[in-house]
Amino acid sequence: MKKYLAEMVGTFVLTFLGCGAAVSLNCGVDTASVVGTAMAFGISVIAMAYTIGGISGCHINPAITLGVFLSGRMNGKDAGMYMVFQTIGAIIAAAVLSLLVWTDPSLVEGTATGANACASNNVFNGLLAEVLLTFLFVLVVLGATSKTNGATNNFAGLAIGLSLILIHLVGIHYTGTSVNPARSIGPALFQCGQALSQLWVFIVGPFAGGALAAGVWKMIAPDGK
Repeated sequence: MKKYLAEMVGTFVLTFLGCGAAVSLNCGVDTASVVGTAMAFGISVIAMAYTIGGISGCHINPAITLGVFLSGRMNGKDAGMYMVFQTIGAIIAAAVLSLLVWTDPSLVEGTATGANACASNNVFNGLLAEVLLTFLFVLVVLGATSKTNGATNNFAGLAIGLSLILIHLVGIHYTGTSVNPARSIGPALFQCGQALSQLWVFIVGPFAGGALAAGVWKMIAPDGK
């Protein structure tokens, strides 16, 4: 259970701090808010990688877990349990964030939780962005953590966190950047509206991107054990 609980805690931290920054900075209103939000998500991953990486591998993202499973690095039971606990962590984080926002009189929108939504309601554009961005992100994760890819796994946490910052800098304009079904499910449940009606985009897109990354990694992965 320790690794499952670690995934829950890690996903809580990622969702609470990343989405919390998006809410506090009013992400999207200017360039500084976008950069700040991107850094919050990336640094959260770096922090958790060095906190729970030795316990669970610090997936804190069902799309990453799917990629790892399809790459043959974990069994189906663990993959399923990881996803369940990641989602629970994200829901708890969104609930806490929603409470903070709701009780803060300086925030007009009491249900804002940093949920994802497609720009201009363009679902096709949003789905494409999520597939491509998740593919790139999970590919970095698989490469950086591979034990057959030289010494890169020694710096995996840093590489993954920095790549997530880049992913957000590109994707916030289109979808707010999810690349993580759990991170989208939690906030959408409390924000409702467009976030909830478009939630499928942020589940299907990341899972498709994660599966694609696993397939590509299998083709280019270096030999060795």
